[in-house]
Amino acid sequence: MSDPSKTSLSYRDAGVDIEAGERLVDAIGPLAKATRRAGVMGGLGGFGALFDLKAAGYSDPVLVSGTDGVGTKLMLAFETGIHNTVGIDLVAMCANDVLAQGAEPLFFLDYFATGKLEEGIAEAVVSGIAEGCRLSGCALVGGETAEMPGMYPPGHYDLAGFVVGAVDRDKLLPRMDTMTAGDLLIGIASSGPHSNGYSLIRRIVEREGLSYDSASPFSNTTLGEALLTPTRLYAEAALPLIRKGLVKGLAHITGGGLTENTPRMCPDHLAPVIERKAWTPPPVFEWLQSAGNVTEDEMHRTFNMGVGMVFAVAPEDADTVCAALQTAGEAPVILGRLASA
Repeated sequence: MSDPSKTSLSYRDAGVDIEAGERLVDAIGPLAKATRRAGVMGGLGGFGALFDLKAAGYSDPVLVSGTDGVGTKLMLAFETGIHNTVGIDLVAMCANDVLAQGAEPLFFLDYFATGKLEEGIAEAVVSGIAEGCRLSGCALVGGETAEMPGMYPPGHYDLAGFVVGAVDRDKLLPRMDTMTAGDLLIGIASSGPHSNGYSLIRRIVEREGLSYDSASPFSNTTLGEALLTPTRLYAEAALPLIRKGLVKGLAHITGGGLTENTPRMCPDHLAPVIERKAWTPPPVFEWLQSAGNVTEDEMHRTFNMGVGMVFAVAPEDADTVCAALQTAGEAPVILGRLASA
Protein backbone atom coordinates (compact mmCIF):
# COMPACT_ATOMS: atom_id res chain seq x y z
CA MET A 1 0.00 0.00 0.00
CA SER A 2 1.35 3.48 -0.87
CA ASP A 3 2.26 5.96 1.85
CA PRO A 4 0.18 9.17 1.39
CA SER A 5 2.88 11.15 3.24
CA LYS A 6 5.44 10.45 0.47
CA THR A 7 5.58 12.08 -2.93
CA SER A 8 4.63 9.63 -5.67
CA LEU A 9 7.57 8.75 -7.90
CA SER A 10 7.48 7.75 -11.56
CA TYR A 11 9.97 6.25 -13.98
CA ARG A 12 10.44 9.77 -15.42
CA ASP A 13 11.37 11.01 -11.92
CA ALA A 14 14.05 8.32 -11.85
CA GLY A 15 15.47 9.72 -15.10
CA VAL A 16 13.90 7.43 -17.72
CA ASP A 17 11.68 9.14 -20.30
CA ILE A 18 9.47 6.47 -21.86
CA GLU A 19 7.86 8.99 -24.20
CA ALA A 20 11.28 10.06 -25.52
CA GLY A 21 12.05 6.43 -26.19
CA GLU A 22 8.79 6.02 -28.08
CA ARG A 23 9.53 9.11 -30.18
CA LEU A 24 12.93 7.65 -31.05
CA VAL A 25 11.35 4.36 -32.14
CA ASP A 26 8.97 6.31 -34.37
CA ALA A 27 11.93 8.18 -35.91
CA ILE A 28 13.94 4.98 -36.44
CA GLY A 29 11.13 3.17 -38.24
CA PRO A 30 11.54 4.85 -41.66
CA LEU A 31 15.35 4.57 -41.42
CA ALA A 32 15.13 0.82 -40.84
CA LYS A 33 12.47 0.36 -43.51
CA ALA A 34 14.77 1.94 -46.08
CA THR A 35 17.32 -0.86 -45.52
CA ARG A 36 14.86 -3.70 -46.10
CA ARG A 37 16.19 -6.43 -48.41
CA ALA A 38 15.25 -9.87 -49.72
CA GLY A 39 14.92 -12.35 -46.84
CA VAL A 40 13.60 -9.96 -44.19
CA MET A 41 10.33 -11.17 -42.66
CA GLY A 42 8.08 -8.80 -40.74
CA GLY A 43 9.01 -5.39 -39.41
CA LEU A 44 10.27 -3.68 -36.28
CA GLY A 45 8.52 -4.16 -32.95
CA GLY A 46 8.50 -7.91 -32.45
CA PHE A 47 10.41 -9.76 -29.76
CA GLY A 48 12.78 -11.05 -32.43
CA ALA A 49 13.63 -10.46 -36.08
CA LEU A 50 13.04 -13.13 -38.72
CA PHE A 51 15.11 -13.77 -41.84
CA ASP A 52 14.46 -16.27 -44.63
CA LEU A 53 17.76 -17.54 -46.07
CA LYS A 54 16.02 -19.33 -48.94
CA ALA A 55 14.38 -16.07 -50.01
CA ALA A 56 17.83 -14.45 -49.95
CA GLY A 57 19.02 -16.97 -52.53
CA TYR A 58 21.10 -19.42 -50.48
CA SER A 59 21.06 -23.18 -51.10
CA ASP A 60 23.71 -24.50 -48.69
CA PRO A 61 24.38 -21.56 -46.36
CA VAL A 62 26.80 -21.21 -43.49
CA LEU A 63 25.90 -18.42 -41.08
CA VAL A 64 28.68 -16.04 -40.05
CA SER A 65 28.19 -13.60 -37.18
CA GLY A 66 30.20 -10.72 -35.81
CA THR A 67 29.96 -8.07 -33.13
CA ASP A 68 31.98 -4.93 -32.49
CA GLY A 69 31.91 -1.33 -31.33
CA VAL A 70 33.47 1.96 -32.36
CA GLY A 71 35.97 2.28 -29.51
CA THR A 72 37.29 5.63 -28.31
CA LYS A 73 36.45 7.25 -31.65
CA LEU A 74 33.16 7.93 -29.86
CA MET A 75 35.00 10.48 -27.73
CA LEU A 76 35.50 12.61 -30.85
CA ALA A 77 31.78 12.50 -31.55
CA PHE A 78 31.09 13.70 -28.01
CA GLU A 79 33.59 16.56 -28.28
CA THR A 80 32.61 17.72 -31.77
CA GLY A 81 28.86 17.13 -31.62
CA ILE A 82 29.09 15.16 -34.89
CA HIS A 83 27.03 12.03 -34.35
CA ASN A 84 25.90 10.95 -37.83
CA THR A 85 29.07 9.09 -38.89
CA VAL A 86 29.91 6.77 -35.97
CA GLY A 87 26.94 4.56 -36.89
CA ILE A 88 28.58 3.93 -40.28
CA ASP A 89 31.75 2.94 -38.42
CA LEU A 90 29.75 0.55 -36.27
CA VAL A 91 28.23 -1.30 -39.21
CA ALA A 92 31.51 -1.35 -41.12
CA MET A 93 33.51 -2.86 -38.28
CA CYS A 94 31.03 -5.73 -38.08
CA ALA A 95 30.13 -6.17 -41.76
CA ASN A 96 33.72 -6.08 -43.02
CA ASP A 97 34.66 -8.76 -40.51
CA VAL A 98 32.04 -11.26 -41.72
CA LEU A 99 32.93 -10.34 -45.30
CA ALA A 100 36.46 -11.57 -44.58
CA GLN A 101 34.92 -15.05 -44.14
CA GLY A 102 33.28 -14.72 -47.56
CA ALA A 103 29.88 -13.87 -46.10
CA GLU A 104 27.32 -11.42 -47.41
CA PRO A 105 26.11 -9.20 -44.53
CA LEU A 106 22.37 -9.93 -44.22
CA PHE A 107 21.02 -8.16 -41.17
CA PHE A 108 22.20 -5.91 -38.37
CA LEU A 109 21.13 -5.04 -34.83
CA ASP A 110 22.46 -2.18 -32.73
CA TYR A 111 22.74 -1.38 -29.03
CA PHE A 112 22.65 2.30 -28.02
CA ALA A 113 22.99 3.08 -24.32
CA THR A 114 23.00 6.49 -22.67
CA GLY A 115 22.26 8.14 -19.35
CA LYS A 116 19.55 10.35 -20.85
CA LEU A 117 18.09 10.44 -24.34
CA GLU A 118 18.94 13.82 -25.80
CA GLU A 119 16.90 15.22 -28.65
CA GLY A 120 18.42 14.40 -32.02
CA ILE A 121 21.58 12.57 -30.88
CA ALA A 122 20.29 9.00 -30.91
CA GLU A 123 18.43 9.64 -34.17
CA ALA A 124 21.64 10.99 -35.77
CA VAL A 125 23.56 7.92 -34.63
CA VAL A 126 20.90 5.54 -35.97
CA SER A 127 20.77 7.45 -39.26
CA GLY A 128 24.46 6.59 -39.64
CA ILE A 129 23.75 2.96 -38.79
CA ALA A 130 21.05 2.87 -41.47
CA GLU A 131 23.45 4.42 -43.99
CA GLY A 132 26.10 1.82 -43.12
CA CYS A 133 23.53 -0.93 -43.63
CA ARG A 134 22.56 0.54 -46.99
CA LEU A 135 26.20 0.70 -48.09
CA SER A 136 26.83 -2.92 -47.09
CA GLY A 137 23.54 -4.28 -48.44
CA CYS A 138 22.26 -5.53 -45.08
CA ALA A 139 19.00 -4.76 -43.31
CA LEU A 140 18.64 -2.96 -40.00
CA VAL A 141 16.14 -5.31 -38.37
CA GLY A 142 16.15 -4.13 -34.77
CA GLY A 143 18.18 -3.19 -31.75
CA GLU A 144 18.05 -1.89 -28.21
CA THR A 145 17.98 1.67 -26.91
CA ALA A 146 18.79 1.75 -23.21
CA GLU A 147 18.32 4.88 -21.10
CA MET A 148 20.24 4.30 -17.86
CA PRO A 149 20.48 7.34 -15.57
CA GLY A 150 23.78 7.55 -13.70
CA MET A 151 25.64 5.16 -15.95
CA TYR A 152 27.05 7.71 -18.41
CA PRO A 153 28.12 11.37 -18.16
CA PRO A 154 25.79 13.89 -19.86
CA GLY A 155 26.17 13.82 -23.62
CA HIS A 156 27.91 10.44 -23.65
CA TYR A 157 26.66 7.11 -24.94
CA ASP A 158 27.93 3.65 -25.83
CA LEU A 159 27.39 1.89 -29.09
CA ALA A 160 27.69 -1.74 -30.13
CA GLY A 161 26.46 -3.78 -33.06
CA PHE A 162 25.84 -7.32 -34.20
CA VAL A 163 25.69 -8.61 -37.77
CA VAL A 164 24.69 -11.93 -39.28
CA GLY A 165 25.88 -12.89 -42.73
CA ALA A 166 25.74 -15.99 -44.90
CA VAL A 167 27.95 -17.70 -47.43
CA ASP A 168 27.35 -20.84 -49.45
CA ARG A 169 29.57 -23.55 -48.03
CA ASP A 170 31.80 -23.86 -51.09
CA LYS A 171 32.64 -20.13 -51.04
CA LEU A 172 33.64 -19.92 -47.36
CA LEU A 173 36.92 -18.03 -46.77
CA PRO A 174 39.78 -18.36 -46.28
CA ARG A 175 40.42 -21.29 -48.64
CA MET A 176 43.70 -22.20 -46.99
CA ASP A 177 44.02 -25.52 -48.77
CA THR A 178 44.30 -23.66 -52.10
CA MET A 179 46.88 -21.08 -50.97
CA THR A 180 50.43 -21.49 -52.24
CA ALA A 181 53.68 -19.57 -52.09
CA GLY A 182 53.59 -16.93 -54.81
CA ASP A 183 49.92 -16.01 -54.40
CA LEU A 184 49.57 -12.24 -54.64
CA LEU A 185 48.24 -9.83 -52.03
CA ILE A 186 46.07 -7.03 -53.40
CA GLY A 187 45.05 -4.11 -51.21
CA ILE A 188 42.23 -1.60 -51.51
CA ALA A 189 42.15 1.76 -49.78
CA SER A 190 40.88 2.77 -46.39
CA SER A 191 39.40 6.21 -45.76
CA GLY A 192 41.83 6.92 -42.93
CA PRO A 193 42.30 5.32 -39.50
CA HIS A 194 38.78 3.83 -39.71
CA SER A 195 37.95 2.91 -36.09
CA ASN A 196 41.31 1.85 -34.73
CA GLY A 197 44.14 3.60 -32.93
CA TYR A 198 42.02 6.44 -31.56
CA SER A 199 43.44 6.27 -28.05
CA LEU A 200 46.83 7.07 -29.59
CA ILE A 201 45.30 9.66 -31.93
CA ARG A 202 43.62 11.47 -29.04
CA ARG A 203 46.89 11.48 -27.10
CA ILE A 204 48.72 13.02 -30.10
CA VAL A 205 46.03 15.70 -30.56
CA GLU A 206 46.22 16.54 -26.85
CA ARG A 207 50.02 16.73 -26.84
CA GLU A 208 49.98 18.99 -29.91
CA GLY A 209 47.65 21.38 -28.07
CA LEU A 210 45.01 21.15 -30.81
CA SER A 211 41.25 21.19 -30.51
CA TYR A 212 38.94 19.25 -32.78
CA ASP A 213 37.57 22.46 -34.30
CA SER A 214 41.12 23.49 -35.29
CA ALA A 215 42.02 23.44 -38.97
CA SER A 216 43.23 19.98 -39.90
CA PRO A 217 46.99 19.81 -40.58
CA PHE A 218 46.40 17.24 -43.34
CA SER A 219 43.06 18.15 -45.01
CA ASN A 220 40.82 21.12 -45.78
CA THR A 221 38.33 20.40 -43.00
CA THR A 222 38.45 20.76 -39.24
CA LEU A 223 40.57 18.22 -37.41
CA GLY A 224 37.47 16.67 -35.84
CA GLU A 225 35.70 16.26 -39.18
CA ALA A 226 38.80 14.70 -40.74
CA LEU A 227 39.32 12.22 -37.91
CA LEU A 228 35.62 11.28 -37.90
CA THR A 229 35.73 10.20 -41.55
CA PRO A 230 33.79 6.92 -41.38
CA THR A 231 35.11 3.43 -42.01
CA ARG A 232 34.66 2.16 -45.56
CA LEU A 233 32.43 -0.81 -46.37
CA TYR A 234 33.76 -3.35 -48.86
CA ALA A 235 30.91 -5.79 -49.55
CA GLU A 236 29.92 -4.29 -52.89
CA ALA A 237 33.46 -4.55 -54.25
CA ALA A 238 34.38 -7.95 -52.78
CA LEU A 239 31.27 -10.12 -52.99
CA PRO A 240 31.20 -10.55 -56.80
CA LEU A 241 34.83 -11.74 -56.72
CA ILE A 242 34.15 -14.13 -53.84
CA ARG A 243 31.15 -15.62 -55.66
CA LYS A 244 33.25 -16.19 -58.79
CA GLY A 245 35.83 -18.11 -56.75
CA LEU A 246 38.59 -15.61 -57.51
CA VAL A 247 39.48 -14.91 -53.87
CA LYS A 248 41.46 -17.32 -51.71
CA GLY A 249 41.50 -15.15 -48.60
CA LEU A 250 40.45 -11.73 -47.28
CA ALA A 251 41.88 -9.75 -44.39
CA HIS A 252 40.00 -6.84 -42.84
CA ILE A 253 42.72 -4.47 -41.62
CA THR A 254 41.66 -3.31 -38.17
CA GLY A 255 43.55 -3.03 -34.86
CA GLY A 256 46.97 -4.58 -35.34
CA GLY A 257 47.25 -3.19 -38.87
CA LEU A 258 48.63 -5.15 -41.79
CA THR A 259 51.24 -6.65 -39.47
CA GLU A 260 48.78 -8.71 -37.43
CA ASN A 261 45.66 -8.98 -39.57
CA THR A 262 47.03 -10.25 -42.89
CA PRO A 263 48.52 -13.44 -41.36
CA ARG A 264 45.09 -14.35 -39.94
CA MET A 265 43.93 -15.55 -43.35
CA CYS A 266 47.04 -17.67 -44.02
CA PRO A 267 47.81 -21.31 -43.20
CA ASP A 268 50.70 -21.94 -40.82
CA HIS A 269 53.13 -22.87 -43.59
CA LEU A 270 52.69 -19.54 -45.40
CA ALA A 271 53.38 -15.95 -44.39
CA PRO A 272 52.55 -12.63 -46.05
CA VAL A 273 55.46 -10.59 -47.40
CA ILE A 274 54.34 -6.98 -47.79
CA GLU A 275 56.36 -4.27 -49.51
CA ARG A 276 55.72 -1.08 -47.57
CA LYS A 277 56.87 1.03 -50.51
CA ALA A 278 54.18 -0.44 -52.77
CA TRP A 279 51.71 2.28 -51.78
CA THR A 280 51.68 5.77 -50.31
CA PRO A 281 49.76 6.12 -47.02
CA PRO A 282 47.27 9.03 -46.86
CA PRO A 283 48.48 12.31 -45.28
CA VAL A 284 46.72 11.63 -41.95
CA PHE A 285 49.22 8.87 -41.20
CA GLU A 286 52.22 11.01 -42.10
CA TRP A 287 50.94 13.67 -39.70
CA LEU A 288 50.25 11.19 -36.89
CA GLN A 289 53.72 9.65 -37.23
CA SER A 290 55.47 13.03 -37.25
CA ALA A 291 53.40 14.69 -34.51
CA GLY A 292 53.53 11.65 -32.26
CA ASN A 293 57.12 10.69 -33.10
CA VAL A 294 55.75 7.19 -33.69
CA THR A 295 58.11 4.55 -35.07
CA GLU A 296 57.42 2.99 -38.46
CA ASP A 297 56.78 -0.44 -36.96
CA GLU A 298 54.41 0.99 -34.35
CA MET A 299 52.47 2.82 -37.08
CA HIS A 300 52.03 -0.38 -39.08
CA ARG A 301 51.06 -2.34 -35.98
CA THR A 302 48.48 0.23 -34.82
CA PHE A 303 46.94 1.66 -38.00
CA ASN A 304 45.79 0.33 -41.36
CA MET A 305 48.16 2.84 -43.07
CA GLY A 306 45.68 3.41 -45.89
CA VAL A 307 44.84 -0.22 -46.69
CA GLY A 308 41.38 -1.33 -45.56
CA MET A 309 41.19 -4.83 -46.99
CA VAL A 310 43.65 -7.32 -48.50
CA PHE A 311 42.80 -10.02 -51.05
CA ALA A 312 44.89 -13.16 -51.53
CA VAL A 313 44.59 -14.33 -55.15
CA ALA A 314 46.32 -16.67 -57.57
CA PRO A 315 48.83 -14.83 -59.79
CA GLU A 316 46.91 -15.82 -62.91
CA ASP A 317 43.75 -14.20 -61.51
CA ALA A 318 45.37 -10.95 -60.36
CA ASP A 319 44.64 -8.96 -63.54
CA THR A 320 41.00 -10.05 -63.54
CA VAL A 321 40.60 -9.16 -59.85
CA CYS A 322 42.28 -5.77 -60.26
CA ALA A 323 40.15 -4.93 -63.28
CA ALA A 324 36.95 -5.84 -61.43
CA LEU A 325 38.00 -3.77 -58.41
CA GLN A 326 38.74 -0.81 -60.66
CA THR A 327 35.29 -1.15 -62.22
CA ALA A 328 33.86 -1.08 -58.68
CA GLY A 329 35.59 2.25 -58.08
CA GLU A 330 38.62 0.95 -56.21
CA ALA A 331 42.31 1.61 -56.88
CA PRO A 332 43.85 -1.81 -56.16
CA VAL A 333 47.55 -2.13 -55.35
CA ILE A 334 49.68 -5.28 -55.35
CA LEU A 335 51.14 -5.16 -51.85
CA GLY A 336 53.22 -8.32 -51.89
CA ARG A 337 52.84 -12.09 -51.92
CA LEU A 338 52.63 -15.21 -49.84
CA ALA A 339 55.89 -17.00 -49.07
CA SER A 340 56.87 -20.17 -47.26
CA ALA A 341 56.97 -19.52 -43.51
